[in-house]
Amino acid sequence: MSPAADLTALANEAAHIANPHGDEGERYTAVNSEANRSLYASRVKIYPKLVHGSFRRLKWIVMAITLGIYYLTPWIRWDRGPNLPDQAVLLDFPARRFYFFFLEIWPQEFYYITGLLILAALGLFLVTSVAGRVWCGYSCPQTVWTDLFVTVERFFEGDRSARIRLDKQPWSLGKFGRKFAKHITWVLIAIATGGAWVFYFADAPELARQLLTFQAPMIAYLSIAIFTATTYTMGGLAREQVCIYMCPWPRIQGAMFDEESLLVSYKEDRGEQRGPHKKGASWEGRGDCIDCGQCVAACPMGIDIRDGMQLECIQCALCIDACNEIMDRVERPRNLIAYDTLRNQERRAKGEPTKLSLLRPRTIVYIVVLATVGLIMLYALVNRETLQVSVLRDRNPLFVTLSDGSIRNGYAVKIVNKDHDAHDYVISIEGLPNARISRVGALGEESSTVTVGPDTLANVKFFVTLPAADLPQLDDGKAEFHFVATAIDDGKRAIRDTSFRGPEK
Repeated sequence: MSPAADLTALANEAAHIANPHGDEGERYTAVNSEANRSLYASRVKIYPKLVHGSFRRLKWIVMAITLGIYYLTPWIRWDRGPNLPDQAVLLDFPARRFYFFFLEIWPQEFYYITGLLILAALGLFLVTSVAGRVWCGYSCPQTVWTDLFVTVERFFEGDRSARIRLDKQPWSLGKFGRKFAKHITWVLIAIATGGAWVFYFADAPELARQLLTFQAPMIAYLSIAIFTATTYTMGGLAREQVCIYMCPWPRIQGAMFDEESLLVSYKEDRGEQRGPHKKGASWEGRGDCIDCGQCVAACPMGIDIRDGMQLECIQCALCIDACNEIMDRVERPRNLIAYDTLRNQERRAKGEPTKLSLLRPRTIVYIVVLATVGLIMLYALVNRETLQVSVLRDRNPLFVTLSDGSIRNGYAVKIVNKDHDAHDYVISIEGLPNARISRVGALGEESSTVTVGPDTLANVKFFVTLPAADLPQLDDGKAEFHFVATAIDDGKRAIRDTSFRGPEK
């Protein structure tokens, strides 16, 4: 097709871009533009057009990587030794363990999860302050699955123009077949999404066998049904409505931007005055924008980037690819729409050179806090204890007076062995001279020795007895001391403070 014919085709298509249900000669506006926005308007379906370019390729790559991680991670194996799960990532609620490759998180170590969430939030703040909502445009699950569902829709119904024509046609066997195949594929993707999610909470191969033989717990089928319904609804039907009306991030992101944030922007100083262009006509006295509307046709959010920064924009940059393709056709410089900053726009208006400022007070603060939290997490991980002891003193009764006048307190001692090998621990007390320790139900030398299996804990009851002659060391009926657990094989120790109670003077 010749360049002149290309421009004619673009001009004809421009009439349909934002309001596909209108007359062919009607002037187009973006579905979600300020001019068309209404609090009580019914949703107008958006038909995003397939574009080609570096940002579209990047989105394909990110989609493949993120979907691959999500679907395949539960099937990765990780050898932790005998009697331990070999699934690399497992949220084992019955055993109260979270397994992440080499890291095993116990309930009392939930601060690791908190730290990871803080790191994720700070990373999101930093990326947003530098390059806008690139998380939303590339990696957000809503964006990834919506992009996948649109790809399926395009496969069965064709690109934008073909989908518009199909929706306008009366129902026929062919139309029903295309729609049916599309929705069935959407449901299968949604089922796979819900199915992959439940595999994170149980051994994947075993749960898959149970699901196929209808022997899995009812909660597994219920979870798959819920995730199937939500994935199908949000990715296939609601699409941009989730980002605009349900997600809070578009409202929060404004606090992350400043004049030096890189945002997908229309270079108004170069594009205006816009208008149709005929081949061979002069470019003098006008801008590079030929008003073809391809940026609107490519936008999955139904906005016109030429209206400026908007809440709905997810910074996916597909409008950049669409515009660059047109600039190549009309032999004008690329990047009429590009990642740009508000400050650079002001610099160009004043004739000043543009520059990129990645390091500025806002981003430096985010980097410093991110590095600080990361170092704290790393220190906690490197110095992670594999032996922990907790002590709970009996409160009813506080103490028991024995026949010889000595005082006895009872203690529930919990010994946590996070190692993957069993250990024998000697339990002793320090800080309470002449007191005797005895394990309930044990005799002789085994009285103070406790064996704890690999990756488990032991609850043991101990008595601590203070002779009558040593009662004066109690201060108002109370004395502080501590339990000590010492591994016989490697000498590791864990200490826990507690108190001894007796009669007040």
